[in-house]
Amino acid sequence: MPDLNCIVVTPEATALEQSAEFVALPLYDGEIGIAPGHSPMIGRLGFGEMRLRGKGGVQRYYVDGGFVQIADNVVSVLTSRAIPAHEVDTQKAKAQLEEARGQSSNTPELMEIRDRTVSQARAMIRVSQKSDAKN
Repeated sequence: MPDLNCIVVTPEATALEQSAEFVALPLYDGEIGIAPGHSPMIGRLGFGEMRLRGKGGVQRYYVDGGFVQIADNVVSVLTSRAIPAHEVDTQKAKAQLEEARGQSSNTPELMEIRDRTVSQARAMIRVSQKSDAKN
């Protein structure tokens, strides 16, 4: 079976374009594993770890929400940020988490912003800690 072609696009540029044997992505409501021959679909991404398994091993990235489209062995990821896991700064993420916890949340809009920031920070911490454990 042919490999998947994984393309990750951020607002700034194409962050990644490579073949992979398997791709795992954080969806808004869980995680999805994608192998060659996967049925076409569109999904909403959550915050978390994207894993690409290829001939060179497993590559890990933090993705910051967005969307994924799968069609004809092409996995297209549209996200606001895609950061290699080893570049995620744990201390910066922990500081972001503490700052978010201290934010005012006396309106539904402010509560939603706070919850989003907390979710992002927690996901970044998980990704960076997994990356640190692998090294």
